[in-house]
Amino acid sequence: MTGKVQTPRKHKERPLCAATTTKPQKFLRTPRDRALSGEVTERQKEAPHPEMDTVVEELRRKRGQVNLEGETQDAHAATTTTAPIPGIYLPLLPRYFHYTTSRVGMHSEFQKAKEGCLNCIQDSLLQGQLQRAAELIISYIEMLEHYSKDKLRAAPEEIWRIGTEILQRHPRSNIHETNHFADQMKNLGVKGYLKVSLEHVFHLLCNGFEDEAYQNLVLAESWKYGEQTVIQNKELKLIQGYRGLLDYSKWLKKKADMLGLDEDSYAVSSIQQEMRILYRQAKVSLKEIIKIPGVWDPFVTCYVDMLEHYEEYEEAREVLSEYAYNSKFPPNPNAHVFLYQFLKRRGESRKTQMSALQILHELVPSHELMLEYYAMLKKSKKRKNQKLRLEVIFAALDSAGWKENVKAWSCLAKEIVEILQNSDRQLHWLKNKWASRKDWWPALHFSLYLAKRNWQEDECLACEKVLVAGMLMGKDCKYFRYVMRQGCEANKKKFKPLKTFVKKHSWVSLKIV
Repeated sequence: MTGKVQTPRKHKERPLCAATTTKPQKFLRTPRDRALSGEVTERQKEAPHPEMDTVVEELRRKRGQVNLEGETQDAHAATTTTAPIPGIYLPLLPRYFHYTTSRVGMHSEFQKAKEGCLNCIQDSLLQGQLQRAAELIISYIEMLEHYSKDKLRAAPEEIWRIGTEILQRHPRSNIHETNHFADQMKNLGVKGYLKVSLEHVFHLLCNGFEDEAYQNLVLAESWKYGEQTVIQNKELKLIQGYRGLLDYSKWLKKKADMLGLDEDSYAVSSIQQEMRILYRQAKVSLKEIIKIPGVWDPFVTCYVDMLEHYEEYEEAREVLSEYAYNSKFPPNPNAHVFLYQFLKRRGESRKTQMSALQILHELVPSHELMLEYYAMLKKSKKRKNQKLRLEVIFAALDSAGWKENVKAWSCLAKEIVEILQNSDRQLHWLKNKWASRKDWWPALHFSLYLAKRNWQEDECLACEKVLVAGMLMGKDCKYFRYVMRQGCEANKKKFKPLKTFVKKHSWVSLKIV
């Protein structure tokens, strides 16, 4: 072998793997890094080292294992069609540095950071840490600057809702900051202008700024943007409706002022004119919103109040009937309550009033007006109404809220006694009603605990319930036995006839089982 150094033959370098054909990383390019990544230097070309090749192959094997572990932790990186550049395994670095993050992976990490920030804001609001929430929302807004345009559409509403919550609850916030924030939010997302305006109005009303709230409603009512959509039309109707409520509020104040003046006073005439103007304004707004199917209780009651004041009773009745019976509107017990109360004020026939309460009974059997309905049925001699009385009082007592209603238990006791006095012809009514309740009424109404409690707290209630318990469950009922024992010791003259009556009709409990 001569001393002449031969120039090594140049050969085309083959890529180590398919992934190396992509653009290499621009960081960590030290000689050691190049060795770890498998890059061949000029010196290595001249004199290959078998030991170094072994080390590099071992590092490649470890790197492949790490990449497989990383794929299980990041679904976005695993599903990309473009294979990432081979990463460099450094044990001291976090796991996400083990391989090059693709664009999808970057969005994934950003999405996690965004959601994490949003969750922190939510936790801060729930825990009352308003200052921390205010600081976090600044970071959240900065994050949104790097978000895609499609996903930025929901950002204005998120910022508006979070910011409004912070401003409404923060101890150092003031109305000027709230107004400024609301104005910015109205212009940030034009499609949410009406919703933001309405939320702003609520905040102003809660803080006593009624005039400012009214001006904001007037301004929002005149706002237009492009072609009006169905949603914008409904929101606009809502804006008009709330303006009508504020007109009604002003009308009420004028009415109160007028009551404190002499009838012959000149000021009375002036106030009446102002009330007329407010009435016309409110009527137009309220009349429109209650045409839309929905639940509009405060709007309807205010409208009817003004109609009755000006003796427009027929229109008031039409409004309430439409609100109660229109099939396009959702079932609303209050609608039938409003109609019944109006009919009662107008002195309508008992049959007309009962028709309104009948539907209320079907919707809410435990409503407080059921005792009035029962009283009306009591005046009727029709057989179907006698049967309905029993159904109404049983259904009312099914509710836990009626457990201690003395009048309701008194009505049921009278119904049972009346059935027994009619030669048992109506006993099957009682049997049918008790059949569906015998499994759970004893625990709800006739336990030993309730017997002790009722006797200690309300003796009248215990006296009414004990007759019902004895008739339905027999003389061996725990409630009946306890109350009777205590009653006979306290007032034997009062309780002995009751005990005798129950024993005489003990067959009833056996017959209705």
